[in-house]
Amino acid sequence: MASISKITRRVFMGAGALAGGGLLLGITLSPNRLKLHSDSVLDGDEVNLNTWVKVSPDSQVTLITPHSELGQGSNTALAMMLAEEMDADWDLVDYTPAPALPEYANTGLGKGFLMGDTSIPSFLMPLIDFTLYKIGTTMDLQVTGGSTAIRFTGESGIRRAGAAARAMMVNVAAERWDVDPAEISVTKSVVSHGAKSATFGELATDAAKLAPPQSPTLKDRSKFTLVGTSQPRRDIPAKVDGSAVFGIDIDLPGMVYAAVKQSPVFGGSVKSVDPASIGKKPGVIKVVQLEDAVAVVADKYWRAHMALNALQVTFDDGPHANVSSQQISESYEEALAQNAGSADVAEGDADSVLADAAEVIEAAYAVPFLAHATMEPMNCTAVVKDGQCDVWVGSQNPLADRSHAAEAIGIAPENVTVHNHYMGGGFGRRARGDYVKQAVRIAAELDRPVKLIWSREEDTQHDYYRPAVSNRFKAVLGDDGLPRAWSNRYVNVGQNEPDEAPEIPYGIANQDIRNVSTSQPIPIGPWRSVGHTQHSFFNESFIDELSHRADQDPFEYRRRLLTDSPRHKKVLETAAEKANWGAPLPAGRARGIAIEQSFDSIVAQVAEVSLSDTGEVKVHKVCAAIDCGTAINPNSVEAQIQSGIIYGLTAALYGEITIAGGRVEQSNFHDYRMVQLKDAPIMEVHIINSGEKTGGCGEPGTPPIAPAVANALFVLSGERIRSLPIRAHKLRLKPSEHPPASGTST
Repeated sequence: MASISKITRRVFMGAGALAGGGLLLGITLSPNRLKLHSDSVLDGDEVNLNTWVKVSPDSQVTLITPHSELGQGSNTALAMMLAEEMDADWDLVDYTPAPALPEYANTGLGKGFLMGDTSIPSFLMPLIDFTLYKIGTTMDLQVTGGSTAIRFTGESGIRRAGAAARAMMVNVAAERWDVDPAEISVTKSVVSHGAKSATFGELATDAAKLAPPQSPTLKDRSKFTLVGTSQPRRDIPAKVDGSAVFGIDIDLPGMVYAAVKQSPVFGGSVKSVDPASIGKKPGVIKVVQLEDAVAVVADKYWRAHMALNALQVTFDDGPHANVSSQQISESYEEALAQNAGSADVAEGDADSVLADAAEVIEAAYAVPFLAHATMEPMNCTAVVKDGQCDVWVGSQNPLADRSHAAEAIGIAPENVTVHNHYMGGGFGRRARGDYVKQAVRIAAELDRPVKLIWSREEDTQHDYYRPAVSNRFKAVLGDDGLPRAWSNRYVNVGQNEPDEAPEIPYGIANQDIRNVSTSQPIPIGPWRSVGHTQHSFFNESFIDELSHRADQDPFEYRRRLLTDSPRHKKVLETAAEKANWGAPLPAGRARGIAIEQSFDSIVAQVAEVSLSDTGEVKVHKVCAAIDCGTAINPNSVEAQIQSGIIYGLTAALYGEITIAGGRVEQSNFHDYRMVQLKDAPIMEVHIINSGEKTGGCGEPGTPPIAPAVANALFVLSGERIRSLPIRAHKLRLKPSEHPPASGTST
């Protein structure tokens, strides 16, 4: 998959040149006017009003969404945004996944990342649209990730598509009735003028013949009637009654199963395989050797799995057989010691303040590699026949997987059809196509459909991991206890170009934040909230250190530093107020607080935590506040913040992937532990609708939980947790935190 971070000015300008040429030839392929391959998404008498909207004669409106559904509920919210702009009857609106075709590339991503809130003159819209279209198709962008569905696709694409569709039907009605379009009203999929009315279904066929307006008028948010209300997610009923089809559920006639074993050392390869070693195992059909893996194909998955375990195979460990977590950590230390790095933020003169200070506060923080640990392990079903390939998968980027499959067996992408399905978790992992390539290569060796399923061990030990990161802080406090200088250097291991994650919201005049580029051989990739999950732990733990060094309340300390950031301040205050910050707690319990802005949303969390005499940590309650601009579907916002808390809490308490001998030491949930239902805290989510730029919700709930919990544990133990997971620290209660001998609470 092409990295979103690689959308550069050069790519943009190159695509712009292509767009210019296209326009000179009279081609206009903006998202609102694209009609190529429309038949592939139409059923019966449906018509396309634009790329993303189709209407049936019974006035059913369907959003053709370029985003996958993996439990985040964003497609329901996108359908709500469409219905809002169309003034459609919500009961008559649904969504369907867009096909994995270039024509349905996610152009909203390009606009969001490249142009932000830039206002575009209407006469430039065809050029801009086609430029973004070319970027999306060139880079195979049909991505679900980065909390981009609502804030990018929804705001820049779906709302506009809905407003354009509404305008087209109004214009048809105005022409039929010979009235001014401005005098026409639309309510619940009915277009009216006085006593005259027509349904969307009655107008759609003629409306589809019109050219959609390039810059339709969007509703003022004060006029919203559907957006902002809690609506049931459209995907939930099928998941409850069992009819939902996930990638792993695919069952095709004549299908066989494949189990795979990959080189345990990253960068290794298959040295030798002895198929005869499993020649008499029941159900075995074929042994397939790949460059770095071997697969056994059988009539049942368990037979394939057991035969694979018995197969005699040896691997060449390659150049990384001696790599270890300790070695990687030492390389980070060396990089930080020898390299000043590149500036992310340079405000004031932090170096001078540090040089002249009588006391400099220093701290070193680190976090480990993490696996995605999705509930549904990686899997893919494929059939290759007569130069054609069909793929059934749960993917966060089906258009990229189309190219992955084609590349794997040397055919054109046009000869690959990807059937995308629900996913049992993704968190960034299913934006990688390694398992798709494997499935297609295995299927090419047989004459029937092959379902490849990774074991949990393969899934854990061959991930694209959240990077391990280290950093170094320095700070100087003034006479008022507030920071006069803030210095941070951290290793940047190449996951993304430097972004907003290391930045802080606090009003500190002298800041120097730098990234030090380095590398290591462990495969890395996007993990829920990407860089924010590391840097929130670093920044919010260190600011907490400074508050205690200044002998000031951690909440009040942050609030004083957010005077010039009113949105952050309100979110922080809301979380603290709802959590009853400062109210007495039983002995052995404490509260910790943290705040982070990510993906255009601001989230603060207060964690109420206990520490037992034996060192057992329990998180009893988490109170969260979020300002995401406008909560499209508040129920989904609440669910996503809760989900993010649980995901981040698992990582904070237990998560750690360690490397020894070039391979991952963990293998399954017994040594890569998850937060279970019995361990889950009570969670409260308080939504602030500020009306500011719409932010994401799938990722921002994860970053603040680790520092909030760690900060509470400092109060209880007196030990500052500067590395994760928390379970690696032998914490004990401070004497003052032990309950009275009588057992009564303080």
